[in-house]
Amino acid sequence: MLAELPSAGVEETDAAVERARAAYPAWRAVTPGDRAMLLHRLADRLDEQLEQLAVLEARNCGKPIADARAEMGMVRDTFRYYAGAPERLLGDTIPVAGGVDMTFREPLGVVGLITPWNFPLTIAAWKMAPALAAGNTLVLKPAELTPLTALEFERIALEAGIPAGVVNVVSGPGRVCGQRLVEHPDVAKVAFTGSTEVGRGIAEAAASTIKRVTLELGGKSANLVFADADLDAAAAAAPIAVFGNAGQDCCARSRILVERPALDSFMAGLERAVTAVRVGDPLDERTEMGPLISAGQRESVGSYVGDGAPVAIRGHAPAGPGFWFPPTVLAPVSNADRAARDEIFGPVACVIPFEDEADAVRIANDTIYGLSGSIWTRDGARALRVARALETGVISINSNTSVRVSTPFGGFKQSGIGRELGPHALESYSELKNVFYAVEGV
Repeated sequence: MLAELPSAGVEETDAAVERARAAYPAWRAVTPGDRAMLLHRLADRLDEQLEQLAVLEARNCGKPIADARAEMGMVRDTFRYYAGAPERLLGDTIPVAGGVDMTFREPLGVVGLITPWNFPLTIAAWKMAPALAAGNTLVLKPAELTPLTALEFERIALEAGIPAGVVNVVSGPGRVCGQRLVEHPDVAKVAFTGSTEVGRGIAEAAASTIKRVTLELGGKSANLVFADADLDAAAAAAPIAVFGNAGQDCCARSRILVERPALDSFMAGLERAVTAVRVGDPLDERTEMGPLISAGQRESVGSYVGDGAPVAIRGHAPAGPGFWFPPTVLAPVSNADRAARDEIFGPVACVIPFEDEADAVRIANDTIYGLSGSIWTRDGARALRVARALETGVISINSNTSVRVSTPFGGFKQSGIGRELGPHALESYSELKNVFYAVEGV
């Protein structure tokens, strides 16, 4: 056993909201320069403790240590990026008759942040950093399976000089603590990352108090491979786009759409890449994929294999203790199949052939989701045509990367509402205020 923690309930959640509410006036009043200095200091402390955080995260949720280090580096970089924001939250002056019109970005107050178990501290940082930069205080409710790095972050924030009550972590079940944050009248906004099903419930509950919401939800992203692409590069990159974090990633490009003339060549390259994925001990430096988060998740993922679509490629996984599941490719798959419709959230990819550009766009858009995706082609005009045609929030061309601190991240359709990261995230943690100053006699 790694750790045993008390489970918070409604009383503890209310106490955390009260601490955040009490700390809000003073935190809001901190000058932009001083708030920026504190966030830079916090980024420094995160950098100093990066290795300890990475090991804790790897043990916390079973991700490879190399991935955990990269994620903790992104946590640091996220706070470093938003440390520059307090002094750049600019308004406008608008020419009007009879005076001067000005706009201001004002903080919301107390924000509730509900985060998932697949990237525990990384996704929490995406929410905490812009919230704090904009002058809000917060209550973070991490997933009950993976709360350890969030609790450690609270300690580091205090050590860095963030005032007590500004950052509050409540570790408990989502149906209790998370639900209370959504319903609490003193919480001005809720930002949630998780399943589309839970997101729907949060949106409904938040409506009772007209609470602001940001929802980053599920995905079933398409990886479009055209016949003119660099097929070796596309095939080599495809596995990590699905099997990274054991497929427990809403950005996973788990529908691999391949133009029919290129199918055989692509599948040969894909098999070489999939069978080479190293699955094993998360703390082994050579490991590329760890176990699934729980026995229940392994059972859920397994239900999609052998459920109609043939297994074309199966990688390797340890036989010993752990929630292991081998990297698996189903092919050929119809986009109507259950494995192609549902977010499996595990290391299972579906290969779907397509006939031409129009067919590729049609298949890619035939889903309730629209989070991320990739386009592989040497034709620049086609790349831009298809990118514009896809109903998807984050698209990469000849690449499978989705996330950068300085660029917006979020989805279309039932993949969510709002954007995280980049300058756009600040908009969702502030309100726009308009002020008219009369300079002529009334």
